[in-house]
Amino acid sequence: MADTNKGKQLFTVARVFFLLIVIPLSLMAILIANGIFKLGVTVREGAVTVLDQKSQEEIKIRAINTAEEIAGFLNERKKDLLVATIIPTTDSAFRQFVQENRKSLWVRENGKVRQILSYLYPEMELTDRNGNELIRIVNGESTPKAKLVNVSKPAGTTYKTEEYFAGARALHRGEVYVSRVTGWYVNRPDFEKGKRFSGIIRFSTPVFDQQGFAGVLTLALDYRHLAGFTDHVVPTQAGRVFEAEVDASTGNYAYLVDNRGFVISHPYDYHIAGLGPDGTPVPALTDKNSEEMTRRGEAVLNLNLLGYMDPNLPEVARDAAAGNTGLKMYKFGGHTKFVAYAPVKFFSKEYPQPAGFGWVGMGLDVEKYNELAIRTSQKIEKEAKSWTTTIIVILILSVILLFLILAVLARGITRSLEAEVPAEAQEAAKLYDDDEDDK
Repeated sequence: MADTNKGKQLFTVARVFFLLIVIPLSLMAILIANGIFKLGVTVREGAVTVLDQKSQEEIKIRAINTAEEIAGFLNERKKDLLVATIIPTTDSAFRQFVQENRKSLWVRENGKVRQILSYLYPEMELTDRNGNELIRIVNGESTPKAKLVNVSKPAGTTYKTEEYFAGARALHRGEVYVSRVTGWYVNRPDFEKGKRFSGIIRFSTPVFDQQGFAGVLTLALDYRHLAGFTDHVVPTQAGRVFEAEVDASTGNYAYLVDNRGFVISHPYDYHIAGLGPDGTPVPALTDKNSEEMTRRGEAVLNLNLLGYMDPNLPEVARDAAAGNTGLKMYKFGGHTKFVAYAPVKFFSKEYPQPAGFGWVGMGLDVEKYNELAIRTSQKIEKEAKSWTTTIIVILILSVILLFLILAVLARGITRSLEAEVPAEAQEAAKLYDDDEDDK
């Protein structure tokens, strides 16, 4: 019977140990594992929606901020022109003004993107009341008197169709004429060979003397400084991308549109409105000419004319031209695109309210974005499963270890009890057990 009593004691100790430690530990581990698994499922199911909503708001805010930066930049250029009206009308004073107005610029040259210090105003010009150039500074250098021209007629201007002299002459003192983005068109073959769009925006104002109108003062802003506000933006990334051109194939980029609906800044420069060799504008894509123009590598975009691709494209242009900020989905090139747009609140006679200068668009390829969101959710699910597996393994090992400890402790407790019980008591217990057996 002694062996039976030992077994009963061992069983009793083991049962108490199991009830007090192993069962609570197991339940706690199971609850933790189940909680992590459910959290993983919840996050996975909501990942696309939550990330999409967050991205929409962030992109919209970024579009607004970028539009405000552009408006501030253009207003600064107007101030520069009005300041220039009070400096001495000499070659040296004009050259100094141009030299003092330089900013860093990221450009692509010989297949590489690098930073340079560039003139804000590659051209500065003063004419008389008839449009004859009196002073002309080009890239910091004075133009010889023999090469000065008359710009009163568009044919005599750099791009053969410019009307800034007539536009400024019709203004009052302190008013500023602001031209369209003007530059030679870059087609797709040339773009793929490394050529990039470059052009100017002319800021012109009338100057006066005692007899009245005396001429026109003009600053030609290097367009690339304007395009830099959108060219280096990836809508879903913080900060700006400078060391390389934005990869438009990702569908994740920003662009700039003027108040007529023409794209004037885009990662694919062949979408930017430009002039042909004779100074006439290259036609924008329409449902009638798109096949022919695309075959020629010419793809100027005017969103007001792209209703044949998706009716939402002209709606975006119209809403932005009304001075509104918004979000829209549309189809372009077989892809579903999301765009957040915000107006550039810079106004002049040529850019009246409410449309102003134009608007900033920040686009996102929805399919490609969803692929990223799905990959993120899959990563979350993988992490949840990994944690669940780890907890189960830890639980099994802990239970095994606890059972081993249990066996050792129970055996030790039993031996301790045996050592403390006197031999006479053990003999009496045996007799008591025998009596019980006889019954």
